Amino acid sequence: MKAVVLYKTCKLEELNVSEVSIPEVKPGWILIKVKAFGLNRSELMMREFEGNASYITLPRILGIECVGEIANVSDSRFIKGQRVIALMGGMGRSFNGSYAEYTLVPSKNVFSVNNYYEWEELGAIPETYYTAWGSVMDCLQLKPEDILIVRGGTSAAGLAAIQLAESIGTTVLASTRSEVKRTFLLKQGADHVLIDNGTLRDQVLSIYPRGANKILELVGASTLLDSAGLLSHHGIVCVTGILGKKGTLDNFYPIKDLPSGVYLAGFSSNSPSQSVIDDIFEHMHKHNLHPAISKVFSLDEIGQAHALMESNTANGKVIVRI
Repeated sequence: MKAVVLYKTCKLEELNVSEVSIPEVKPGWILIKVKAFGLNRSELMMREFEGNASYITLPRILGIECVGEIANVSDSRFIKGQRVIALMGGMGRSFNGSYAEYTLVPSKNVFSVNNYYEWEELGAIPETYYTAWGSVMDCLQLKPEDILIVRGGTSAAGLAAIQLAESIGTTVLASTRSEVKRTFLLKQGADHVLIDNGTLRDQVLSIYPRGANKILELVGASTLLDSAGLLSHHGIVCVTGILGKKGTLDNFYPIKDLPSGVYLAGFSSNSPSQSVIDDIFEHMHKHNLHPAISKVFSLDEIGQAHALMESNTANGKVIVRI
């Protein structure tokens, strides 16, 4: 089969398709014929530098999510040919992932789907919408009366969060570093667009003098404390992304650094379940939600796909269709 194997950390021009054996099925694991997958920042980081970490063993087929059909059910409850999604659980990191024509995944990380989406659209949903859903619906416990700031609004997870929030009537302020993306974010459902140029606090307080009561922090540790300062009393900031490529906060002193009476939460997408996946697709169907897709590539164009995502100009999920 064709697969994108990371033999060593490399530049995107060095990312090529190889010929490897189709994985052999084993108990507790399911073979999926991959139809499409979305790109994620963690895969770019793996290619650029994380592949050198002591907890990563190379070579490794990249890819933390995919959509496709069951090719071999193994000892699972699934049916051959059934439409499924797969995500997380070590895909593309501790075992080979989805940048391939076939992938072998633990059955606990495979979930059935029964919906009307084409493969390209379906490929834009698993990790992105699971992350957005867990962040805003669970951690932030979003309600229609809330005022939500999505920091990193033009990212795929940010766009999904805006969409989910707008679908229940929540007021959404979305941030971007680029003025040219203002119109795009308004079309995606944001009520207000904030330009992240160092004056974010002034912009927020000019609209809502008491601040927002919910913040989805997708930039990460580099802007966390700044975001916490935008919250009203008893507001919540949920840290989910690391668009700023900084995952930790140096010399963090919670009593001093966090404003009194605000709450800090975090969401990790490592534990998906069939019931939550069902809830997401039911909600999307009910509200006729469709993911924002930037561009669809072939597997042979994986370097171009990484280049687009790396450029920060994608405006939606970057998809590879097999």
